[in-house]
Amino acid sequence: MIKECDMAKEMLPSFLQKVEGVAEASRETCVALSDCLNLFTKQEGVRNFKLEQEQEKNKILSEALETLATEHHELEQSLVEGSPPLSILSEDEFYDALSDSESEQSLSQLETVTAPSFEEKEEHLSSGKHRMSEGKDCGGGDALSNGIKKHRTSLPSPMFSRNDFSIWSILRKCIGMELSKITMPVIFNEPLSFLQRLTEYMEHTYLIHKASSLSDPVERMQCVAAFAVSAVASQWERTGKPFNPLLGETYELVRDDLGFRLISEQVSHHPPISAFHAEGLNNDFIFHGSIYPKLKFWGKSVEAEPKGTITLELLEHNEAYTWTNPTCCVHNIIVGKLWIEQYGNMEITNHKTGDKCVLNFKPCGLFGKELHKVEGYIQDKSKKKLSALYGKWTECLYSVDPATFDAYKKNDKKNTEDKKNSKQMSTSEESDEMPMPDSESVFVIPGSVLLWRIAPRPPNSAQMYNFTSFTMVLNEIDKEMESVIPKTDCRLRPDIRAMENGEIDQASEEKKRLEEKQRAARKNRSKSEEDWKTRWFHQGPNPYNGAQDWIYSGSYWDRNYFNLPDIY
Repeated sequence: MIKECDMAKEMLPSFLQKVEGVAEASRETCVALSDCLNLFTKQEGVRNFKLEQEQEKNKILSEALETLATEHHELEQSLVEGSPPLSILSEDEFYDALSDSESEQSLSQLETVTAPSFEEKEEHLSSGKHRMSEGKDCGGGDALSNGIKKHRTSLPSPMFSRNDFSIWSILRKCIGMELSKITMPVIFNEPLSFLQRLTEYMEHTYLIHKASSLSDPVERMQCVAAFAVSAVASQWERTGKPFNPLLGETYELVRDDLGFRLISEQVSHHPPISAFHAEGLNNDFIFHGSIYPKLKFWGKSVEAEPKGTITLELLEHNEAYTWTNPTCCVHNIIVGKLWIEQYGNMEITNHKTGDKCVLNFKPCGLFGKELHKVEGYIQDKSKKKLSALYGKWTECLYSVDPATFDAYKKNDKKNTEDKKNSKQMSTSEESDEMPMPDSESVFVIPGSVLLWRIAPRPPNSAQMYNFTSFTMVLNEIDKEMESVIPKTDCRLRPDIRAMENGEIDQASEEKKRLEEKQRAARKNRSKSEEDWKTRWFHQGPNPYNGAQDWIYSGSYWDRNYFNLPDIY
């Protein structure tokens, strides 16, 4: 026992030394941990400070956006009431074709026009065939050929990246200004005029030809509805802004392969109105209208309401259809990924039979379930459902028996409610972030008939402003075409041509030069009290619903282009 105690005494100093070593190491570890904690606290403090800065910036941004939206709304109201602020409509800034009061008066003159009688509609349809005789060699003869034999599949240069540019840096300088007066940098454009953008309505012309060939009026309405939906399909992911047409600017397109020719003209600059007139090369249809895009700025998004009537005449059936397009909204114009949705009702009326097709373009909703969806019914004069239509404006459109569709909708609604009850909803606040749809394809109800499906975009579309194959050729030109088209055709616009060729600086300079030239021309007309006169269209009531419209005057395809304005 004594021996063991002696051994313990001998080991005690070394044990204590080890304990002291461990304690020293622990103290060093504690010091290191303390230093790390202090560093973390400092970093956390920096992060918190940055977060507070971002929150303050967001607060200022939100307040500024609210101010901009409010002042824009008040400005709209003042313009409607006829007392626009002088600072907005000053001579230096305001360079539109008409003064605001003049344009309001010119539009109001047509608001009281009564709808034409049935006899007048019949007369107009029969006269349509007579108008088609103008330049009757529609098959691409010498008088009409625009020179393009094989269409291009790519643009001369890919689009520029917009990542280094901020839309907000432009908009924040324009608080209180009229939205249409905000001049955006050319980098946010796409190399097309709005007149060319309108021409994209014609991409699925085969649907018109098909409608004309059908004997059943309900089947014709189905094809017309499919054509109306397909007309907005090219807008998906097209976040670039088309160039504003100059007053007097024109655009023509002859497509022998698709069986149509089209002429359009910018007939007014304030309000900006674009008129177009297309006709089948086989004298089977006339498609015309005038579009006045009314813009609304909501802070995080821009809404474009395409005011104006679109008319399709099927000459072989003596039928005329009219409708207006849904509202288009571009989200996340300040921050985040830009995305587009269409919403609102489209009512297509057959003015001969009285049948109507009412389609609802659904807003995306809180969780994106309704994103891109379109659905509705064809009804007769007594509102009896004749057919149901459904699909997505970005993909396809189907028809099905109304009873089958209603049963499916009832079952789908029950399943949706069951899902909602089984989920805990985390928020009720809507977000501008692009929602993901439940699926990329449409569920096909048994017994459905496919009316239209969108063609896939070319492989290089993402590098070419998300253009379709049809869009890719709209601005192409060669020497033979240049010798035929009038000098007002937007293919000859130097700013659009420069941007298409990838020359951004030159495009910006040319855009500025053209705007200043247009402003100077407007001032000269004002001094001489000379009114602007449109060349190919005249203002008048729509022959079927009496709405204000611009009607094709004829003679464009005679190719006698004398006394045209020098706008470029």
